[in-house]
Amino acid sequence: MEPTILTASFAAAAQRHQIPAAVAAVADADTVLATCTHGPAGADNIFAIASMTKAITTTAAMQLVERGVLHLDEPIHHRLPELHELPILEGFHDHGAPIYSQQRYFVTLRQLLSHTAGFAYSWNHPLALCHSPGGRSYLVHEPGRRWHYGTNVDWAGRLVEAASGQNLEEYFQHHILRPLGMSDTSFLLPPEKFNRLAHNHQRESNGVLRELPRVHPPAPQAFNGGGGLFSTAPDYVRFMQMILRRGLAADGTRILEEASILAMSTNQTGELEVGRITSTIPERSCDVDFHPGARDHFGLGFLINPQPHTAGRSAGSLAWGGIRNTFYWIDPHRNLAAVLLMHFQPFCDPAAMALLNAFERAVYHEP
Repeated sequence: MEPTILTASFAAAAQRHQIPAAVAAVADADTVLATCTHGPAGADNIFAIASMTKAITTTAAMQLVERGVLHLDEPIHHRLPELHELPILEGFHDHGAPIYSQQRYFVTLRQLLSHTAGFAYSWNHPLALCHSPGGRSYLVHEPGRRWHYGTNVDWAGRLVEAASGQNLEEYFQHHILRPLGMSDTSFLLPPEKFNRLAHNHQRESNGVLRELPRVHPPAPQAFNGGGGLFSTAPDYVRFMQMILRRGLAADGTRILEEASILAMSTNQTGELEVGRITSTIPERSCDVDFHPGARDHFGLGFLINPQPHTAGRSAGSLAWGGIRNTFYWIDPHRNLAAVLLMHFQPFCDPAAMALLNAFERAVYHEP
């Protein structure tokens, strides 16, 4: 890989697609091979990485599985009683009251980490969109029967807190972030780092990206394992390098056992249709299909492509993203990992996807 060619290609693609600002990085297991920036963004800019948090929450859950504190196939309501015997939301009465199925279901950690438990987000399921946020916990399908992207890993984060006796900020810092040297990754943004927070934009109905007011994010009342972290490209590279090293930090500290990495990287969804998401809130997310025309899998915390991307990542690569158009992939076959951070919505905006695809082609030396 020629870094100067990659950075020039990235800058040209970002300008061509009118991206306000972006940071990207490529690394192998031991070395950062290239860092790319565009617009006012610097390499150390901090981004709200949203659902890129999920891979770190999955790491925390798997650490507790290794210690025998949690079990992948044990019902989680033993530690989270509010999830005991969950009903399925079937629809609504004429007067607006929800209709729940009479059958009750139990959910496991494996189902949460593979998004087969049955939870949804309001932005990707019409019934969840209409359901009162203050209502009871419910599912949108029977556990294990379908793949549906939702609040599954939010609940896995709650499970980590219940099982460890620590909140997620404390647990992540002690067991994952500090051991990996991820000093800019946290659920909290200190005032002294606010000037490094990337500007945020929203695509308006006329196609223009409008810059949103830049305010200091308040400390959250609870830590969300499904999407609450702030991070930087250099920090997230350190996490991805740990996956490439099959669980080891740069200094040899073991974060995960190799067996856990194998489970996270292995198809957990069988022949279920995976990765395609239909949006119910277009200004928040476009429809999602990371690998059009292919049948992908989901492991524990990661999307897995069993076929290689055209002019891109190898078969068996691991990936996901965040709602403000942050993306990553980990390619164990080629010993490569890459991250692309932007800060605008809707998710999977055509311009964002065009830059992601151009960046991936450039990483693999394709014109």
